[in-house]
Amino acid sequence: MDLDWLKDFLALAEQRNFSRAAEVRNVTQPAFSRRIRALEDWIGTPLFVRGAQGAGLTPAGIHFQPLAEDLLRSLQRVRRETRTVGERATGALAIAATHALSFTFFPGWIRRHMRFEALGALNLISDSLEACEQIMLAGEVHFLLCHHHPEAPTRFEAGRFESISIGADILIPVCAPDPDGRPRWSLLGEASSPMPLLAYSQASGLGRILAAHQAGDETIKLETVFTSHLAATLMTMAREGHGLAWLPLGLAEEDLARGRLVRAAPESLDIPVEIRLFRSPDCRNHAADELWERIGSPPA
Repeated sequence: MDLDWLKDFLALAEQRNFSRAAEVRNVTQPAFSRRIRALEDWIGTPLFVRGAQGAGLTPAGIHFQPLAEDLLRSLQRVRRETRTVGERATGALAIAATHALSFTFFPGWIRRHMRFEALGALNLISDSLEACEQIMLAGEVHFLLCHHHPEAPTRFEAGRFESISIGADILIPVCAPDPDGRPRWSLLGEASSPMPLLAYSQASGLGRILAAHQAGDETIKLETVFTSHLAATLMTMAREGHGLAWLPLGLAEEDLARGRLVRAAPESLDIPVEIRLFRSPDCRNHAADELWERIGSPPA
């Protein structure tokens, strides 16, 4: 069995749509469909019911979903732990980063601030904030890169985990435009019914920030119609007209520039956020020390 089959299965179980799941997995739909069929052949029973409305889990698929999640987590943990043993003996660096920043911020930041020939091999682990926190707390990576807001808690004790702000972003409410180029849904004024919200799951750091920032705000009437921990998935759903979403500007700016997405509210409802790098107190080597010195120690 190919490890990618498990990832494909979980993507389709979440998205319930072959084209969207294939996009999340960054493969063509025909190749994605073949891999799902190969997994079903390997198990020996259908896992999905295909229909005009998408793909739903069969009873076997429902049974398999939590097992696949546990198996994937276990395999990834074993790989990380084994790699960490090797990295501690060499000059390799391990950085955990949330999905959105892995896709948008990290490549440019690393080109500006790291000399690969001096720092050695680099391992980037991309996951939800909840998973990245678990990896960091287990001492499996040297650094964690994530969005941060003072109102949203993290699992890192301030006195134990050093951190430094290395950038900024903005969470902005967006949606697809109507035929006239105006937002299909607007947070201005009073709506006759709740507007459809494309929400972040509890594992998402951006979801934590939004929940903390909007707590107690009863002026915005929203109804959650879709949930994912991936900002890229919410962006695709928003682009297709399924609702509005708060997206990082760094991720959505190209779609905004091309008119595929438009603002659903004025800038007064934007949420400024930091991009912050946390340092592990338990996972150290000379490469991590050198990187921390290069980007500058946080203020005392």
